[in-house]
Parts: sequence; C-alpha cells; structure tokens
Amino acid sequence: MIFDLLVRNELNLVDAAVVIGFTFSIVTLMGLFAFVIGSLLKLERPVLISIVITTMFANTGNYGLPLVSFAFGEKALPFAGIYFATTTMMFYTIGVLLASLGHMNFREASLGLFRIPTLYAVLLALAINTWNVAIPQSIDRAVELAAGGTIPLMLVLLGVQMTKVEFSSNLRALQLSVSLRLLIAPLVALLLTGLYGIQDHARQGSVVQASMPSMVSATVLAEEFHLDSKLIAAIVFISTLLSPLTLTPLLVYLGK
Repeated sequence: MIFDLLVRNELNLVDAAVVIGFTFSIVTLMGLFAFVIGSLLKLERPVLISIVITTMFANTGNYGLPLVSFAFGEKALPFAGIYFATTTMMFYTIGVLLASLGHMNFREASLGLFRIPTLYAVLLALAINTWNVAIPQSIDRAVELAAGGTIPLMLVLLGVQMTKVEFSSNLRALQLSVSLRLLIAPLVALLLTGLYGIQDHARQGSVVQASMPSMVSATVLAEEFHLDSKLIAAIVFISTLLSPLTLTPLLVYLGK
C-alpha cells in the first residue's frame, strides 16, 4: 500500500524529506517530554522506559492510515504513509535501543529493521518517481489490488490486538503517557507544521498521524525486553479507547 500511494501520487524527495524531518522532530520531542516528566516523578526504570516508548510511537499504521484515508482522502494519504514509514524505522532502531538497554545486544535486535517491507517500499517508490520508471501493467494491477485490501485488514488486525490487553495498577504512569500522547502531541504537531512550513494535505496527514494513540507494537517490545508489559498494554488500550474524543475535534479543525 505504501509503495502504491507514493508511486501514484508522485511524492517528490523534497516533500518526503520535510515530512521525515517533521516526524523525527515530534517523535524525539515527545520522548524527551516523557523522559523528563517521568524522571521528575521518580518512576522506576522499566516503567520510565515503558512510558517513553508509548509516548514516542503512535499507532500510525492500522489506525492512522485508515483514519487519514476516510477523513481526507487520497491526497493526504501519501504524507501519512511517509510518516508511518518513518516511525516504523525509528521504532525498530531507536525504540529497540531504548527497550534493550541492559537486556539485549542492540546490533542483533535492530537487524529486524531490514526485515520490514515498508523500508524497501519507500526506497523503491522514491527511486521510481525520481527516474520516472514505467511499471509494467501486470505488476501495477497486482500492486493496486493488494493495496486496496490493506486498510480493511489493518482495521481487523487492530481489533484483534485490542483483545489481548491487561490492566496495570500504575495509574500515575498510565495517565502521564496517555495525556502526552492524546493531548500534548497534537499541539506540538500543529506548532511544528508551522515551523516546517507544512500546509494543506501534508499538514492534515502529518498532524493526524502525530496525534494517534500509542503504537500496538510497543507490547511486543515489552515482552521481548522485560519492560512493564501490563502498563504498556493498558496505555495502548486506554489511549485507543479515548482517542475519538481528541481526534474528532482535531479532524474538524484540520478539515476547515
């Protein structure tokens, strides 16, 4: 789907670079906010790392992409796709580094990045757009059909993943991460779009992605690297459950 979006909309390197820079900025800022506040609250290390990861990384795939598609259509979707691809790569590098501190060799853990199809889809699409390569019709049709089924499957997957939640008794950490993800992240995103000069459909796709609830894949890191898995699962569930309350007015504002 990412490949199809980028090729059909002919997103150029400059536009992609701006969205990538925006994504790096907001993910880093949200992580710093969570780390500083969590440190001031004197949270234990596994809890602190858990809230940093859940605050940094949002559910930009099986929630963010369908939402952008339904709200703003095909013109905003490529920018949301670039945001998704960037956060995915950051998750499997920076996210793994944070989660693996003291538990696992980072080099071994981060090799998972090169097994992520999104990385190759973005690079191949940008190369095709840059050099104006013609895609054979048979391949183009196959890609288009596969891409069309991605969003429905993502929505089903989100529902399945939400059935595996466990609740945590650490309400202070839970409230901190959910508040930063749903309330502070949209405000920071709107501010950064002004600083980066991001407008129109790029602004819609980027801000919505930055305002998503916590990334479901964070639960995988929790299990793999012995973090507070119950806390992370609760943050993912609660932030997803409450997200319509913050995303609805945001969509209305961005659609004006």
